[in-house]
Amino acid sequence: MIQAQETAHEPTAVSLPSVSHKGIAATELRPWGAFTVLEEGRGYKIKRIEVKPGHRLSLQMHHHRSEHWIVVSGTARVTCGEAEILLTNNQSTYVPQCTNHRLENPGVIPLVIIEVQNGEYLGEDDIVRFQDDYSRTK
Repeated sequence: MIQAQETAHEPTAVSLPSVSHKGIAATELRPWGAFTVLEEGRGYKIKRIEVKPGHRLSLQMHHHRSEHWIVVSGTARVTCGEAEILLTNNQSTYVPQCTNHRLENPGVIPLVIIEVQNGEYLGEDDIVRFQDDYSRTK
């Protein structure tokens, strides 16, 4: 005789891929404004960047990362390769890796953007500067 055995079924835990978040950095001041790292994980970093009116970042490029920029407030003049565009609130652009680019604030209020970096290496030393208003080119 075969006897049925009743077993309690507990929910099984689902293992999701782990994302290791590095510590969130404090705001770093720059001559053109400031940036704050909001989140960082393997292959990505999210920053809040504020550019003072009339200021701009260096004309630069990165060997190891691309960047997406989303304007939160203000007006951004973006140079990306040979193109130059103006972006305002809720507009965005993409900067491919190894492409010369610059972000500037031609307006009268602070420019605030969210930057999403993607790449295998996201260190600040992956900046190759071609022109800089603050004498930071090598």
